[in-house]
Amino acid sequence: MQVSTDAIKQLRETTRAGVIDCKNALIESNGDIEKACAILTKRGIAIAQKKADRTAEQGLIESYVHLGGKVGTMVEVNCETDFVAKTDEFKELAHNLALQIAAMAPQYISPDEISPESEEDPQTACLLLQPFIKDPDKTIQELVTETIAKVGENIKIRRFTRFELGC
Repeated sequence: MQVSTDAIKQLRETTRAGVIDCKNALIESNGDIEKACAILTKRGIAIAQKKADRTAEQGLIESYVHLGGKVGTMVEVNCETDFVAKTDEFKELAHNLALQIAAMAPQYISPDEISPESEEDPQTACLLLQPFIKDPDKTIQELVTETIAKVGENIKIRRFTRFELGC
């Protein structure tokens, strides 16, 4: 099947996947862009699962202070190499995580950290389960998984803190 360059371009702009990956997904989906997006998403999840056990000790600390200086956050995000830590994709992820923490005030990174007798709602209390503030159709976990697929390395949110004036 022949795939148009416009379709590849459109899929690439939507998913930020590589040209060859977009072309192959479009061929596999018979030119259906929505199906091709689903294929690329599925492949990204598979890539992330393969890399989940790899050590992530490099990375960066991102901070954010909300306009007016009443709320601030710091988040440590780790990856496997300092090369990836310097990429725009990784820096954007770290910044988006800092924004998310400022806006949504999570208490934990994942549901594993909540005690079994706690009555807290994991979707509200856990950063990875929260809907992404810039795109509520995806969770923070999906955002991290997409970035893992893009950069090709394991990524972990190690820790975060949120400061709010007067609390």
